[in-house]
Amino acid sequence: MTDWTVAVDRTVCIGASVCANYAPALFELRAGKSWPRASNVEPDEATIDAAETCPVSAITVHESATGVLLAPEE
Repeated sequence: MTDWTVAVDRTVCIGASVCANYAPALFELRAGKSWPRASNVEPDEATIDAAETCPVSAITVHESATGVLLAPEE
């Protein structure tokens, strides 16, 4: 199983903290914006949930090996 790459576009992030609530092991707020605790993570449904529930779609999750976008769904 391949790992996932997680990114947060902090120019889009509004600091709603939904991601930190869904996946506190993966996201934290710094200076009012979301930051992934690691850019490469093991596959975990909480990561997808965090990206899908971000109110401004600031979080993206890609399959590291292929670059395929996993979340948010377009």
